[in-house]
Amino acid sequence: MTTFDLNFAADHFTLFGLPRVQALDLGNLENCFRDIQAQVHPDKHAHAADADRRLAMQWSTRINEAFQTLKSPGKRARYLLALLGHDPQIESNTTMPVEFLMSQMDLREAVMEARAASDEEKLEAVRLTLLNEIRADYERLAGLIDVTRDFTAAASLVRQLMFQEKLLNEIDDALEAVTA
Repeated sequence: MTTFDLNFAADHFTLFGLPRVQALDLGNLENCFRDIQAQVHPDKHAHAADADRRLAMQWSTRINEAFQTLKSPGKRARYLLALLGHDPQIESNTTMPVEFLMSQMDLREAVMEARAASDEEKLEAVRLTLLNEIRADYERLAGLIDVTRDFTAAASLVRQLMFQEKLLNEIDDALEAVTA
């Protein structure tokens, strides 16, 4: 492992040699991940000394964890905000705009009705609506973090996106139940 010279304590972005931005080039992330993983994968060190095999396993785990965090826009935003010293207060701040909550209630109601009626088409339509909202919010989030550096608004949007992602998972569960 002497050829491996990365800093184990480096943040995820530094680990992959990427800029600390929300609008991350996922293709570049994937390439960096593959390059580093090719160096540290435990199979490559299968015949090395015990200490080197353990180190390869630790590095592989570290690289995988960093990749999983950075490839997900929500996880990346939470991680990036933490690096920038701004706590999104996910556990303690549950306030959201009334319009957003009303919209989410309408979507939830539509999901419940469609699930009860085993209406796959309606569930797909609600899912598409929500996915479009999430995509737009992720674009807005990148602007808030990378351009205007409005971390307070970004943190608020992160909390909303977590709410939306939970609803998306519920829709996926409902679709699975209806199509099973």
